Parts: sequence; structure tokens; C-alpha cells
Amino acid sequence: MALGRLLLVVLMLSLVSLPALALESVAPGEQGVALTDFPIEYFIDGSQTKDYETVRLESFDQTMSTTTLGTRAAVTWYRVSLHNSGSDDRSLFLHLPKAYHVRSIDIVEERSSRVVNRLSVNLNEADAHPAMYRGTLVYPFELQAGKTTVMYVRSHAYSHQWFSLKVYDDENSRRALAGGHLDIALMVGMMLALVFYNGLLYFATSKKENIYYSLYLISGLVWIALSYGLVAKAFNAYGDAVFVLNLSLITMPIFLLLFMMAIFETHEYFRTEHRVLQGMLALLVVTFVYGLFDIATALKPASSLAALMMVVTFSVSISLFRKGHPLVKFFLVGHTFFVVFNGFAVLYYKGLVQPNYINSHGVGIGIVLEALTLAFIISYRIKVLEDIRSKQDELKRQASTDPLTRLFNRRYFMAEGEYVLEQARTSGEPLSVIAIDIDHFKAVNDTHGHNVGDLVLVEVASVFRQFSRDRDLVARFGGEEFVILLPGADLTEGFGCAERIRNAVEAMVIDGGDGLAVRVTVSVGVAEVNPLLESVEGAVKRADRSLYEAKAGGRNRVCGFDGPAGKALPT
Repeated sequence: MALGRLLLVVLMLSLVSLPALALESVAPGEQGVALTDFPIEYFIDGSQTKDYETVRLESFDQTMSTTTLGTRAAVTWYRVSLHNSGSDDRSLFLHLPKAYHVRSIDIVEERSSRVVNRLSVNLNEADAHPAMYRGTLVYPFELQAGKTTVMYVRSHAYSHQWFSLKVYDDENSRRALAGGHLDIALMVGMMLALVFYNGLLYFATSKKENIYYSLYLISGLVWIALSYGLVAKAFNAYGDAVFVLNLSLITMPIFLLLFMMAIFETHEYFRTEHRVLQGMLALLVVTFVYGLFDIATALKPASSLAALMMVVTFSVSISLFRKGHPLVKFFLVGHTFFVVFNGFAVLYYKGLVQPNYINSHGVGIGIVLEALTLAFIISYRIKVLEDIRSKQDELKRQASTDPLTRLFNRRYFMAEGEYVLEQARTSGEPLSVIAIDIDHFKAVNDTHGHNVGDLVLVEVASVFRQFSRDRDLVARFGGEEFVILLPGADLTEGFGCAERIRNAVEAMVIDGGDGLAVRVTVSVGVAEVNPLLESVEGAVKRADRSLYEAKAGGRNRVCGFDGPAGKALPT
């Protein structure tokens, strides 16, 4: 075969019938060594006490260099034989990229049935260990020309036995250590963005489902970062203190159930589904409490619990969909993603399927897809609530305004006026009220018809709005009678406002259609309110008396009372 090519062939059997991988010498500048997917052997030590001398005589089964053996393989020995069929010694590196999630790793290097080197790493004390680099254990070794080296690797996992073994030369080892985890960082970044977005929504709405959703997101991103090595890579942290963060795998479905109860309002409207969710929630809470004392044991049934969780939540969602809940169809879309991808992951964790990217990253992919859908549900629900609120506001506005002139009606004026009066009583500000009546309005209706009369009312009302302030309360009391409440205005200022309105109406020419030009005038009464002695209704009655004085004096004029007990003064 040509010099420099990498061969993966079975050459020989060791004393215990071990298959060997053959490596020919590699010339400078040609492809290096990067073994990432090849057959190895494994032996499950159920007693968790066997040493290397005992294990090497056991019967091993075959698997691949990246494998999953489920929860019944807490202590597993892996064996791989490497044969250098070239004429030069090779300096290689054994990588264990999933070392960050186990309790301890032991490596025994054997050549010609003799131990030539050993390495033991306790992950509780590995943050400064020279063999650990960002969650990956790196073991350097020499593969002598014409010799076979056998590696025994003991992996002591907390709960699930996930294992990966790779062999590199120096250049490929550096590349492997420098890269990776970009996809996980992207997942975590997306979820952090959703947490921030949902936090803003909570401050805007104060809905408890936003809190549950945020906690669900935080639990999910913690578990993703922990399980896929981002915590180890970023913080160089391993061991028991970090492994306890796997409780997020239990808190995540807890907050998802609470979110479902809140956003679907199951307690109020769907009692049966609510009790089912409560039962699942109780089971998860018990598991969480147990995990506070023994996280490794609590996680062993986690994959089965996850499967049950998916069945329960999916069944409840189907039930709510059949009962016509408007939001559940969106939840079903996201939850279907979650169920499908987590189904792959459950099979992977139990060691029932071969490892691949979808299987090993199924939980992370499912969480992110569902999280995006839940964010849409929250946003959609906010939109629905805003639409309802807008309709309610519109109904309130219609109930408080005159449909023709769009001014406030009498009922709203009297209620809001008392509030303004109370403010004036507290602040000591002056307060005035103006009563206005369109002169000879009945004659306009009788002469030109009610359509022209309505047009006159609309145009006159627009003058009132134009010459009043935003804080003034302008209302149509009925027919051709209008009232304006002026906060912060005394009698003199009230007179000034009334006179400006009278002049503007007098100067206005209303186009009645078909060349008809209509002119009207108004009579106005003004009264200053004494907040300590009278009500708004009393002040309006005094302004009405001034209005009658204006009419009696010839119309198109302003009259007013100088105080509650004062005398009517015409302009």
C-alpha cells in the first residue's frame, strides 16, 4: 500500500483475542492520524470492584468507539488494540471527549502483556489535572514500530454510560481540542435570548406563566450546557459539584407542567386534565426531592420518567385540542418536536440505538424547538389579550361618549368630574365649569332637516375641542347643550375660554351641502367651582343659570357667577 495512507484493518489477535487497529507510517505533509469511529470492546463490571488484572481475563463484547450502554453499566471497561505496522514510532493521543460527565477515569497501557503506563483521574479533583482539557481527557502515548499497544479504559459514570474514544496525532489532537461545541453554544445563546425576551414580557404583563416559562428555559439551557460539555469547556469544572446540576433535567418538566396548567387554565376549565398534570407533577417533585440526596440514583429512571412525561403531556394536549382550546394547537406543534426528538434521546440513553448526532443531541434539539414554540404561544396569547382589552376599551369608550360628536356623555362627565373635583380639593387649584347652548337650534332642524342639524352639532363640537386643553373635560349633555370642566382655571380664565369659543362659533360657516351655508351662535354660562362647598352637579346648575341669563340677555353672549353665592355678571 502507498506510504502515508491510514489503514483500519484487523491484523492480529492478542492473548485475549483482541482485534487490533493497524497504522502504517505517515510521511511528512500527508494525512495524519484521526481515528474517530472504529470497533472497540467493552466489559461491564457489575460489582464495580474489579481491577485491571482481573478484567483483562474477562470476556469482552464488541461495540463502537462512540457508544451508549444505558444505566446498568455504571462501571465499564473498554479495550482497544493499536498496531503500528510501519517502521517509525508514532506519538499519538487518546481522547475521551465525554470524560466531563463521569466520576473517574482509569487508563492502563499494555504492551506485550506488560503494563507500561497508568493514569487515574478523579473528576472531583480534575480542574487542574494536566490530562484534562476543557472536559476532554487527553492521554499521550507512543506506538512503537512493529508493536501492538493495548489500552484499557475504566469509565465510572454517575448514571448513564455515554462513552467516546478517539485517537489522533499531534496536529489533529490540537484541532479537536480547539473546535467543537459551537452548536451547543448556539442553542444556549438562543435560550438566553428567550429568557431575556420573556423577562421583558413578564414586566409588561405580570403573568405567572411567564415565570414558569423562564424557569423552564433556564433549566433547559443549564442541562444542555452541562450535558453536552459546554460547562466543562467554558469553566473547566467537573465532578460531583457540577453533576448535581443535572437536577435541571427534573426541574425542566416540572416547570413545563406548571406552564401548561397556567396558560391553558386547566384549574378553572379542565379539571380532569388538571388532575392528570398534577399527578405527573407530584411524581416529578418526589424525584427532585430524592435527587437532592442522591442525584445519581434519581437520574437512573430519568429516561423512563421522561417517556412517561411525554405520554402524559401529549395526551393532555390532545384532550384539550379536542375540547377546542385555541392555544393548544400551537403547543402541540412544539411538543411534537419535543416528543419526537426526546424519543430518539430516550432510546439513546437506554443504549437501545446506535449513537448519532440526532440521538445524542435529541433532548437539546427538542428543548430549543419547543422553547421557540412556547415563546410564540406566549406572544400570541398576549396579542389575543390585547385584542380583547382593545375591544373592552372600545366598548368603554362607546359607553362613555356621545356617538355623534365623539365628546364625552353626561354620565361619564359627572363621574369623572367628581374625580377632578377631588383633585382640586386636594391641590387647592381653581376649577371652573362652562355650560353652552346652541342658539335657535330647533329652527335649524326645522328649516334644513336633521341631517344638517347633526352636521352643525359635529362642527360646533370640533370648535369645543379646538379651544379646550387636553386636561379639560368636554361633554355633550343632550340635544344642543354642552358642558366643559376646566381644571386649574378660575372665573376669569373660564370667561376667556368661553369668549374664545363664542367668537369661533360665530365666525364659523358650516357647509350644509348643495350650496347651503349655515351660521349659528352659542350662549354660554360660566361658574367658578368651590371644591370645599359644592359638587360638580351643583356647579353645573349655577353655570346653567348663567346660561339662562345669557339667553335672556339676547343670546350669543357669555354670563357668569362670581363665586358660588355670587351674582350673575354679563359680559
